[in-house]
Amino acid sequence: KLMGALYLTLRGTPIMYYGEELGMENNDPKRPEDVKDPIGRRGWPAEKGRDGERTPMQWSDAVNAGFSTHAPWLPVPDSYKTHNVASESKDPNSVLEFYRKVLALRHQNPVLLEGNYKAVNEDDSNVLSFVRSYEGKSVLVALNMSNSPQKPTFSQIGSSSALKSLVATSGAEAKGSEVSLPAFGVFIGEFREK
Repeated sequence: KLMGALYLTLRGTPIMYYGEELGMENNDPKRPEDVKDPIGRRGWPAEKGRDGERTPMQWSDAVNAGFSTHAPWLPVPDSYKTHNVASESKDPNSVLEFYRKVLALRHQNPVLLEGNYKAVNEDDSNVLSFVRSYEGKSVLVALNMSNSPQKPTFSQIGSSSALKSLVATSGAEAKGSEVSLPAFGVFIGEFREK
């Protein structure tokens, strides 16, 4: 969620590799005879090739991850039982649903499409934060890059304004000029007049 929020809120065109919106894991070959990729065959064991990141899309918890009724060219990882489109579509806190929320926000909010970028709180080594601004509107993105909770304070939030949460991970919230972020938490909020 953290890395998806980062590149989906920065300027530019985001590129996603299939499965990252599910949290799909690599499924690297365990034995040289399992390798299909020519690069992996030549370089084994130092180079296992690209097979691990070319596994079938995980659509459901059905056989072969719902990709095919026939055995796929490359095996699916065991994580397909929980990391698949069908299961994650039912869970409002899943990685897939978080990506959907941030992508929808990006498409609906001109600040995230067109806005300028300004780094803020640059001395904070745990929280990467920036403000995107466009046509008088601003969005704050705060990303806790650490494995412990953080409470950064943002001087950009004056006494006459407040942050309205647009998208946040569970437990992330703003109160006054302070944003509470759980470990690896995300807060995306819009500046609003009180």
